[in-house]
Amino acid sequence: MSHHGLRHLIETLERTHAWRDPARLRERVEALDALELHMPEGLPPGEGDASPDTLALHARGRALRAGMEAVNEALYRSIRQEIRQGNGADVLRRWAHGATGPARRVQGDGYDYLDALVSGVLPFELPEAEVAELPAEMVFYQPTPARHVFDLLERLALGEGDVLVDLGAGLGVVPLLVAACTGARGVGIEYEAAYVDGARRCVEALGLTRAMFVQQDARVADLSEGTVFYLYTPFTGTILRSVLDALRRQAERRAIRVCSYGPCTPVIAREPWLEAGEPPVADRIAVFRSR
Repeated sequence: MSHHGLRHLIETLERTHAWRDPARLRERVEALDALELHMPEGLPPGEGDASPDTLALHARGRALRAGMEAVNEALYRSIRQEIRQGNGADVLRRWAHGATGPARRVQGDGYDYLDALVSGVLPFELPEAEVAELPAEMVFYQPTPARHVFDLLERLALGEGDVLVDLGAGLGVVPLLVAACTGARGVGIEYEAAYVDGARRCVEALGLTRAMFVQQDARVADLSEGTVFYLYTPFTGTILRSVLDALRRQAERRAIRVCSYGPCTPVIAREPWLEAGEPPVADRIAVFRSR
């Protein structure tokens, strides 16, 4: 963005004040992204040589950024309080409304304002311990876009008797949202201990008693309570094969559902003991039922 473009953005934000409405989260996130892109440090390049006009423009931009971040943080605090009081399902579904539903509105692997909402509401902290190097065939953690998680929860219609097990849960976004938004239990199986520690701190901070996390290799995890299993391509090759075989053994005892996102989906779709619960749609979480 040129100096002129940055000035136009700042003047528009100063003039409209629409971003002050807590409900305008999408607009604030987009404006913050634009400011971050063109003011990454909040300072003009070569500050020592910048003109007074440029310095003043960046100061105005920093003030706007601080104001929008304050509105967001107040919003996130209020939602956390609702979750602690047991009202998380209602408030989070209201925010997700409009970003989920028809596949054309959910598709794509990018992130949006709902991810800002979830990362702001869930009190994540950077792992205190160093994240270990992953063994071969395990995939580096990447969170599922929040709109896909909300869309999946709506489609699954989980009840109190359900247990959703996230295999390769990372920081635990999916099990935490299961516990906050439904009557089901959410269980995260995660190899990296630092991620498990962070997810457990979220459970404690939000009082999400229906969420739990286990630090374990998914190949040897106890899957006996799960009714729904979720995989965002956490592993490939022989590890994926071992986990799918373990899930097949569970399906021999009871009906289960397997949900997948990312490159592992075509592999899972070829499993003869599974059938698609609905026609698969590209770039949307696939849901399979055991035969």
